[in-house]
Formats: sequence, C-alpha cells, structure tokens
Amino acid sequence: MPQESSHAPHRVAVLVDAGTNPFEVGVATEMFGLPRPELGLDGPLYEVTLCAPAPGIRMNHGFFTMSGLPGLEAVDTADTLIVPGRPDNVVPRGPDVLAAIRRAHARGARVVSFCTGSFALAEAGLLDDRRATTHWMWAQAFRELHPAVRLEPDVLFVDEGDILTAAGSAAALDLGLHIWRRDHGAETANAVSRRLVFAAHRDGGQRQFVERPVPEVPDDSLGPLLAWAQERLGEPLTVADLAARAAVSPATLHRRFRSRLGTTPLAWLTGERVALACRLIERGEERLDVVAARSGLGTAANLRARLRRETGLSPSAYRKRFGGAPGNGTPPGSRVAV
Repeated sequence: MPQESSHAPHRVAVLVDAGTNPFEVGVATEMFGLPRPELGLDGPLYEVTLCAPAPGIRMNHGFFTMSGLPGLEAVDTADTLIVPGRPDNVVPRGPDVLAAIRRAHARGARVVSFCTGSFALAEAGLLDDRRATTHWMWAQAFRELHPAVRLEPDVLFVDEGDILTAAGSAAALDLGLHIWRRDHGAETANAVSRRLVFAAHRDGGQRQFVERPVPEVPDDSLGPLLAWAQERLGEPLTVADLAARAAVSPATLHRRFRSRLGTTPLAWLTGERVALACRLIERGEERLDVVAARSGLGTAANLRARLRRETGLSPSAYRKRFGGAPGNGTPPGSRVAV
C-alpha cells in the first residue's frame, strides 16, 4: 500500500538562463520532477519549477528555445535552487539573475550548481572563502575570476551544507543522488538510482576524469561480479577475491572498474558497505557492532569513521534523521527533507 507523505513537497526551482546547457536542466527535472512510483509513495517528495529572467530562453548553441517559463519570482518560494551551467562563463550574469540567487541564499534556501553553474554562484558572492568545484576545463578561468573561492577541481561534487556544487554535467547525476541520500536516506536514493540505471553512489571526492586504457582482454560486463559481491558484503572480501572471482589479475580488474565505473574496486566495495550500513540503520538496527559486522566494515569505530566521511553524520545522528523505530521497517521515503 502506498506510503503517505505528511508534508508538502520540497520545492525546487531550476534557474534557466540564456545559453544554459539542456542536459543539466534535464538532470534536474529527471531527478526531482518526475513521479517516483518505485518509492511506493502517495505523493511526490519534490516539486520542480523551471524559471527564467525572460519568457523565452535560447538554450546552449541555439538547439531550441524554451518559452512560457515563469519569472525569477519563482526562486523566492523555493526550498532548493538549482543553477545549471552554460559555456560562456566569462560573460557576466544579469543583475536580476544574481539578485535572485542572493535572495534565495539569504532566506535560507539550499543552493545547488551543476557544472559551470558555480560561476554564477561565485559571481553572486556566495562562494567566497568556501569550498566549491566546477568542470575541470574551466578551473583556471574560475580561479582567475574568483580567487577568493577554495576551488577543488579534481572532485565530482562538494557539499558545503547549504551550498552544493557539481563538477560536470554527468557529475550532476552524482550530486542529485547525493541530495536524495541526504534528504531521504540511502535506501531511497538506491531506489532512485536503480530507476535511472545509474551507479547508486560515487564518492564526491573521486577525481573528475580518469585514464581509460584499452583493455588487454575483452571487457565483459561487471554486473555479475558486482551482484556476487553485494550478496557477500559482510564477508572479508578483498580486491584479490574480486579479481579471482572475475578470473583476471587485480591490475586488470582495477582497469575495468576505472573504465566502467570511474572508481577503484576498493572504493566501490567500501561505498557498498557504507550504503548497506545506512540501510541497516534506517531499518532500525541500533547495535553498531551488528551493523559493522553485517556490512563488512568490521568495527563500530570504523563504521563511525566511514559513515561520518560519507554522510557527514555520526551513526546516532543518521539514525535520528533517517531511522524508523527499531524493527518497524519504516520506509525512509515516507519522510521529507529537513
């Protein structure tokens, strides 16, 4: 039976400016604007509005024009503002656009940029003395224009709490799932990622771009290996065990993971274990030693360290935010963002 949401949907405004990249607008609407029947809810958790400084906006390279968009006043009622990127980053944004971004942040809305949308956030003065990222091709230009920002050009995304920045267009998907995870827990984010057919979790600190050497042998799908490992996360699996299961050397397995998933076997294994630990906490397991053992993280101390690194929360804080009563199986998706 569908779960009921006792709160109004979290309102998301997507600011579409002249020259905006269509892909990133698509990511925002796909992530937060579509129905989510896979969650079994009786209503949406997010409500998306596209808004713009003019009724008609010509998109990047003039592929099409969006018309009939609400004005920037839609920003003033949003709980989260998303600013996609555009290629002409050295051209100043309009004063009305910058003012809307400042207003949103000043009244406590969460502000998110995708790809080079971070230029707009920096131009609005939101990123001074704060960590942020942008697409690696624009890192030098960003530093020259905004030297007061603590730019991290080699990561997928940066979460500064009230301001989040994604590195590139595809990294917007990673950040979108991170927001789902932050708002509604790992299990709900995993359900959304399955619907997207996208990796459930890539660490925000992962490098933006990786070497992709031509494999020495035909590169079969990693799917069966990943499924096999996910069923054995509580066991003392090592990278050598994964390589043996795949009948390849650890070096070859490393190359396949880098090529297919953009991460290393060890980082993937750790991320899956942290995600399993989150699900166990969400489902009501309070004993940290049990969570650590069942997720393969070993000790309660390692669980605390890994969970804080991945989510920014201690186990007790994570349980308070996402966990149901012990043993009740309360779906985390039945709550909305706080």
